Formats: sequence, structure tokens, C-alpha cells
Amino acid sequence: MPVTFDLDKCDGCGTCDSICPGDVIFMHRPKLVESPDGSGVMVKITEERLPFGSNLNKRAPYLPRPEECWHCGSCRQDCPTEAISIVFSPEMLCI
Repeated sequence: MPVTFDLDKCDGCGTCDSICPGDVIFMHRPKLVESPDGSGVMVKITEERLPFGSNLNKRAPYLPRPEECWHCGSCRQDCPTEAISIVFSPEMLCI
């Protein structure tokens, strides 16, 4: 499982993008967000639906190819807001 980003904590600084040795993290301005009703449907971002901050132009980290993540932890270690976590699957832990 690749890194996960807590967009409520993320301030959009871009440190994870610049520090990633595999160059797999990118910063973008998201256009869609999961519906607040918990249905899993993606809906267009509006001020009412924005799950992080109050700025529609806020940048957020994006991992377009999660299978290319090295799980090295550089992004998590250097994130100033502790908005990144890495969860290892049992297969990766040899369990």
C-alpha cells in the first residue's frame, strides 16, 4: 500500500513532492472530492464540500502511480505537518 495523505492536515507546501527520491508524488489542485455523505461517489469540489482548508486553489499531494512508490518514508519523515502515513501490507512485512 502506498503512502496516504491526510488532506485535513496538509498545508500544500510541496515538501513531499520535492523530497521524493522516486519522483512519484506530484502537487495538484484537486477537482473532485469524495461525497460528504460517505457513499464513495466523487463530486466536484465546491466551498461547501472542500474537506481541507478554505481555499479552492490549495495544492494537494497526488500519487498517480502508487505501484511505483518505494515506501522509503522520505516524504513522511520530512512532512512539516505530519500529514503523511505509510501502511505496509502483510505481504510487505513477510507475515
